[in-house]
Amino acid sequence: MAKRGGFPGGMPGNMNNMLKQAQRMQRQMEEQQKELEEKECTGTAGGGAVSITINGKKVMTRVEIDPDACDPEDVETLQDLVMLAYNDAAGKADEATEAIMGRLGGGLGLGGF
Repeated sequence: MAKRGGFPGGMPGNMNNMLKQAQRMQRQMEEQQKELEEKECTGTAGGGAVSITINGKKVMTRVEIDPDACDPEDVETLQDLVMLAYNDAAGKADEATEAIMGRLGGGLGLGGF
C-alpha cells in the first residue's frame, strides 16, 4: 500500500494553488501599502482655525494656521488646536487604513481585520 502525504515528483496541485494565492496576496498587500503611504488626510480644529495634513505614514506634510488663532497672550490655545488637528488627521488615516486593509481581507475571505 502506498504512503500518503509525501510529495514525490513535486508539489501537488493544492500546494501550488496555495503558493500562488500567497504570492497574489503579497502583491495585493504591497499595492495597498503603497496606496496608504500616498494617501493624505487633513484634520482641523477650532472651526478650521488650524488645519494639519498628514500622509499615510502619519508624517505632517502641511500645517495651516489662521492668523486670528495666533494670540500671543494665549499660546496654550493654539498649541491645543495644533494637537487636536493632528489627532483628527491621524484618526482619519487610521480609518483609511482599516478601510483599505478590510477590502484586502474581505477579498481573501477573511472577513476583514
